[in-house]
Amino acid sequence: MEWITAENVIAVGTALVGVLVTLAVVWIDRFSPQRKRLGYRVQLNTPLHREENRDSEVMTVREGQVVGMAAPANGSTLVLLRIENDRELDISPEDYGASAEPHGLRITFGERTVQGVVATIPAGWDSVRDDLERAPKLGRDGNAVLVPKVALERGQYFKLLVQLSGGVADRDVKIDGSLQGGTIRRNRSTTPDEKPARFSPTARNVTVVLTACVMALAAIIVREQTPPPIGCTRGALTLTGSTAFAPALRAAARQYEKDCEGSTVTVDVHGSTAGIRELAQAGAEGDAVIAFSDGRKPGGFPELRENMVAVSLFTLVVNDGIPLDDLTLDQIRRVYRGEIRNWGELVPGVDRPVLLVSRDAGSGTRQVFQRRVLGRNEPANSSQDCETSDDPESKVVRCELDSTEQVLGTVAELPGALGYAELRATEGREGLHRVAVDGRRPLVEELGESGYPYRETEYAYTRGLPPADSLTSSFLAYLRSGRGQDVISAHGHLPCATPEGLPVCGEG
Repeated sequence: MEWITAENVIAVGTALVGVLVTLAVVWIDRFSPQRKRLGYRVQLNTPLHREENRDSEVMTVREGQVVGMAAPANGSTLVLLRIENDRELDISPEDYGASAEPHGLRITFGERTVQGVVATIPAGWDSVRDDLERAPKLGRDGNAVLVPKVALERGQYFKLLVQLSGGVADRDVKIDGSLQGGTIRRNRSTTPDEKPARFSPTARNVTVVLTACVMALAAIIVREQTPPPIGCTRGALTLTGSTAFAPALRAAARQYEKDCEGSTVTVDVHGSTAGIRELAQAGAEGDAVIAFSDGRKPGGFPELRENMVAVSLFTLVVNDGIPLDDLTLDQIRRVYRGEIRNWGELVPGVDRPVLLVSRDAGSGTRQVFQRRVLGRNEPANSSQDCETSDDPESKVVRCELDSTEQVLGTVAELPGALGYAELRATEGREGLHRVAVDGRRPLVEELGESGYPYRETEYAYTRGLPPADSLTSSFLAYLRSGRGQDVISAHGHLPCATPEGLPVCGEG
């Protein structure tokens, strides 16, 4: 038996041990259904004494700023708590239960009164800071500290420095709250910032055995492959569809490639409708394609599955030669019906014909404009140069261009021109300005209340439900995560996977 060699025996034995270890891990996992966990630790519990005839003040530092707390009376105590996400899954504000409403957590200290509380957050964790400062804010109520529903990604934490009216035992520090699909538990450590244990003794022993198996196999197998980071997938992916959403997609693609080595994400957009059709006709290759659309896809294409990603804002723009910055919906519709053909009918003293500069029929920006603002299709194309009509029977001078850049460039150069574009694309443009609709302006922070009409949900379409281990699935999850949401927000869109974005996206 030539196959019975020392290396083969070691390899087979190691593989067998690895299988047994895997079964053990699965068995342990079946008895550990709680996958999310919020931990807390008492890192400091010390009495304070004020010297006679000397003022004193308790200080702490928050992102480089000194924050003062009340000067302590004799018998006061300082307690430092660390609140941390010590499991693999992110914790969102929606995960908190209703037991401490409207806050996420209620921390009590026996019978001691809370005299002051200050939060400290590591630099760079702006989302944690924002959650603590967003109403209902961090506060106190008698013997309790009230903590907002703070979203914590894996490994994130914040600390609370609490001043109490007297001494308190560590065991009397308790947190009241609940976590859907998880638990809230006390962690213990011997040093202030030691990370909590991630494994039980059984799991730790399993890990040691599995590590030994891997090392043995590494000595036998010469070729080495480094797995991608957790949550990442190697391979190639193409993003197509909306030109309005393309700048955000390009930034997200670059960030994903940076975070997930071995992945290639290409952005190749030609318009929402064109992207949907390309995906539907791609066949098996479409499994590595995501089509983004300004609004829901056209009728048909039942094999495509939709995912809400963000809310995009659009705006009308007019040449700077027209001193007008607000139009009513009725005025906009009359202009596009050809009932208002000269700006002098809206702006006294201005004698300029209205020139409409539009996008091509496959543009998602145009489809949103027709659906959300006009309530009907735009009139037929009547001009090739955007200045003179080629159709003597047309009531309006209207041209169609292939891209947002062409529309904005033409409106800026052509006196009397009126067009539309994605909001972020108009920033810093000379020769044109934005136009409000019924006095409402395109502001992301006011989307939930203003009712500004020229907006639309951005949808991501895939061929069916992508496999959980695919790059398609990984990238969609990335867009819904903290890093992906930051990229989307930075480009002027409102992410759907946020408390503010979810109700707006749900309006359809």
